[in-house]
Amino acid sequence: MREWLEARWYCGMPVPGWLGALERLYARLIALREALYRRGWRRRIHPGVPVIVIGNLTVGGTGKTPVVIALAEALAERGLRPGVVSRGYGRWGRGLRWVEPGAAAEQVGDEPLEIRIAAGCPVVVAADRARAARVLASSGKVDVILSDDGLQHHRLARDVEIVLVDGTLGFGNGRLLPAGPLREHPARLERADLVLVRDGRGGGERRGFRIEPVRFRRLGSEESAPITAFAGREAIAAAAIARPERFFADLEALGVHLRLRLPLPDHAPLRELPSESPELPLLITRKDAVKLFGAALGAREVWYLESKAILPETVIDTVLSRIAPP
Repeated sequence: MREWLEARWYCGMPVPGWLGALERLYARLIALREALYRRGWRRRIHPGVPVIVIGNLTVGGTGKTPVVIALAEALAERGLRPGVVSRGYGRWGRGLRWVEPGAAAEQVGDEPLEIRIAAGCPVVVAADRARAARVLASSGKVDVILSDDGLQHHRLARDVEIVLVDGTLGFGNGRLLPAGPLREHPARLERADLVLVRDGRGGGERRGFRIEPVRFRRLGSEESAPITAFAGREAIAAAAIARPERFFADLEALGVHLRLRLPLPDHAPLRELPSESPELPLLITRKDAVKLFGAALGAREVWYLESKAILPETVIDTVLSRIAPP
């Protein structure tokens, strides 16, 4: 179904009328939701420490998790104590949980677990991000909160909004769900504090950013290897992310010869390793690696690619000016 929809969103295939009818219904629902908060019929909740929301207008991956990690690290380097709240998409249950490094991805979500391990800051997941933010703020462990993918979560009041845009795919056919990939109209960008364009150029209030590979790490050990380690070698690759083809293209750009590509649905669990070509190394994303921490790997050689979001210095300066003005 996802491939069928994306052919209409991004490849110019005609959109059937029934999708247009659902689009109009969706537009009315988001307009109603916004009106409820704008008129004060529903209350926004602020946790008492600055809140930075990182989100996007389209469904699918634009690099939110690497950006959240990069921002958390940058804020910590400047003496702040960041924490992260997230819904924890794909996890069991909807209740509030603190994310610990040894947690199972099925319990807390793969992306929150990745953030907790990579950034090393406190992370709380809950379907109600406002509640998660209040719990995190009241713990005394943080003085600024990053909300992972909370742009449309109006209940959580925010001090800074950062919207990510895919510089390659853009907004597709420019239509709202499900006739197009948009959660909100592009005019929503005008209200954002920062617009970051992945693999695109900045200009005006838009800043470009990119995600670069840093190193490979071997699952189940402390071993690491440079990004050139698999250049000229054959391997198998698997990815359960929004756009697995981007990961495969990154590997090929590093000189890896992929004998087999295994694209999986976003957030899909990796219950077992692929059995094909066991003599070849299996390359996966860090997001997928957290699902396999502690798993029995047998003789299979499994490596994950560690990547980092490279943000313009002006992005950090702008965020700091919003949350700690002189």
